[in-house]
Amino acid sequence: MRKIGMIAAMNGELNAMLEKMEGLEELPVKHEKKVLFSKYGDKEIYMTESGVGEIFSASAAQHLISSYGVEAIVNFGVCGSLSKELGLKKTVLVKGVVHYEMDTSAIDGVEVGRYTCFPSVVIPTDGDLYAKALSLNPSLYGAICASGNKFIESAEDKKYLRDTFGADVCEMEAAGIALTCHANGIPCLLVKAVSDGEGGAEEFHRTVDEAARVYTDLVLNLIKII
Repeated sequence: MRKIGMIAAMNGELNAMLEKMEGLEELPVKHEKKVLFSKYGDKEIYMTESGVGEIFSASAAQHLISSYGVEAIVNFGVCGSLSKELGLKKTVLVKGVVHYEMDTSAIDGVEVGRYTCFPSVVIPTDGDLYAKALSLNPSLYGAICASGNKFIESAEDKKYLRDTFGADVCEMEAAGIALTCHANGIPCLLVKAVSDGEGGAEEFHRTVDEAARVYTDLVLNLIKII
């Protein structure tokens, strides 16, 4: 039975998924964040709410890998749109992540956003899991996700991320999860639904719960074929 780790940053992102799961069991505490366990078909699911931001998400991913031996991680949640093509509640598959806060350029001349273990600023997600997700829904948008420890609201910041990194969406956990999975040789898949665009934080508060429900069936169907 394959072990799958599932991570969402916030309670609102997690609740929609919990409503679909049966037989949830809270595991004994090994970490600040609780882990919920469930069986889904022939899979063992270990699910946690990481908290907001790259450090919390990286910590949660490492905890699931080290403490429970998960063999793949699925991160689901909401994101902000950097393009008018991606409207509210649009679901995207993340094909690559840019950690736009990474910057060692002053000492080594490496371009902003790039870790030297990768050939470009884009941290790739797992190609096999990405392909399997697309096989379930070929119409899904493959996005580059700008990730950092800031809620992106201003039009100026959104333009910078779009123009500098070719990003389609933005959020605050993907880079931490992608980098941790890469370091451990664990595949990851990132599924996001747009909760805000030009409306910024006000729009986020109004739509986050509804947006979080958009991806639940996709994620659960994907787990069946991982």
